Amino acid sequence: MDGLLMKTEQGWSLTELLIVLAIMGVMGLLAGPSFQAVIARSQARSVTVEIASELRFARQLAMARRERLRVIFDRDNRTITLRRADAEGVLHVYQYEEKWVIVEEPTAGPELVFYPSGRSATPTTIRVQDRQGRETTFTVSITGRVSVS
Repeated sequence: MDGLLMKTEQGWSLTELLIVLAIMGVMGLLAGPSFQAVIARSQARSVTVEIASELRFARQLAMARRERLRVIFDRDNRTITLRRADAEGVLHVYQYEEKWVIVEEPTAGPELVFYPSGRSATPTTIRVQDRQGRETTFTVSITGRVSVS
C-alpha cells in the first residue's frame, strides 16, 4: 500500500443537490404570498405617508406664501396636484400610478383648500387601499393638521 495513493472524492451527488433544490422551491412557494403581502402593505403605507407629506407641504406653503392653495385629487390620472387657488399655476404634482394602490376620493370631495392661516376649508378623510384590499387612512382636520391612522 505504500505505492498506492488512496484517492477520496468529496462533494455532493446529483440526487442530494436535487433534494436541496426541491426543498428550497417548496419553501419559496410557501413564503411567496406572505412576502407579496408585506410588499403590498409597505407600498400602501409608503403612499399614505407620501400623500400626508404632500398635504403638510401644501399647508406650510399656504402659510409661507400667505395665499390659498388647492390640492386636487385626480383618481383617473392617479395624481395629486397642488395649485394656487386665486391665480393660475401648478406648484407641484405627485404621481402614484406605479405604486399599485388605490387612493379613494376624499370624503369632502376631490379638492382640499388650505388657507393662509394653515386651516383647511373642510375636514376630510382619505383612504389608501393596497392590492390585497387592506386600507390605511389619514385625516385632515379643520385646523389643517394631517394625521395618519
